[in-house]
Amino acid sequence: MFPNADSDRLRVVLVAPRNPLNIGAAARAMSNFGFCHLRVVNPYELAFREARSAVGAERLLAQATEFKTVAEAVADCKLIVGTTAVGQRQLQHPVRRLDQGARLLRKSLTGSPVALLFGSEKRGLSNEDFSHCHWLLRIPTREEHRSMNLGQAVAVCLYELARDPQASVKLEKHVPATAADLERLTALLLDALRASGYLKPSPNSSQKRRTAAPTEEKIRRLVRRLHLSAPDAELTLGILRQIFWKLGSTKPPSSTAPL
Repeated sequence: MFPNADSDRLRVVLVAPRNPLNIGAAARAMSNFGFCHLRVVNPYELAFREARSAVGAERLLAQATEFKTVAEAVADCKLIVGTTAVGQRQLQHPVRRLDQGARLLRKSLTGSPVALLFGSEKRGLSNEDFSHCHWLLRIPTREEHRSMNLGQAVAVCLYELARDPQASVKLEKHVPATAADLERLTALLLDALRASGYLKPSPNSSQKRRTAAPTEEKIRRLVRRLHLSAPDAELTLGILRQIFWKLGSTKPPSSTAPL
């Protein structure tokens, strides 16, 4: 995510939005990704501040600033970027894909205010609106269905802008189970297999020893292939103990390993 100083420089500008629910959804997306400056130019519905779709972002929506013109809404910005589905329009601006444009926006936000414009649900941004922009941004969608819902488009753009492509996911530290834990688990699992009848003893004791050893070795190898963490090994031991207890034995019938 952006540092607060950088995210604070973005102005999300909705030009002539028609549906209050879309304005509320845009505010919610802004709150989700850490952006707080919402500007609205000539909203069709003046009661948009009460939109129920702004879940968790009511304050942000209430503080949105209204403007009569795009020029007024972007007056303090040094970079103005419009969004477009392109379609059949003849555009006079460079058009960048979202992933490419987001990199440029992130760089610009480190030093000065930036405006990101979204047009009305019905027609998008007009040519006059585009005349205020330095370049345009498009979300790559399939040709047969280019346009997106306004609230969704805001969410997709802000997600791409807020995420850090260089950040790695912090994984929970894996603490492997000790050999002693795995041996206790192996012994208890073997006891469970014997008690269930899965491992059937041979009538001849010498034959029993010969056939049991390979099976025990297979189970031991199986347990180690699971690469259990220490907490997972303890959990599995607890599950097996509970099974024995539920079957009426507080202690496994023939386990040689300490519990």
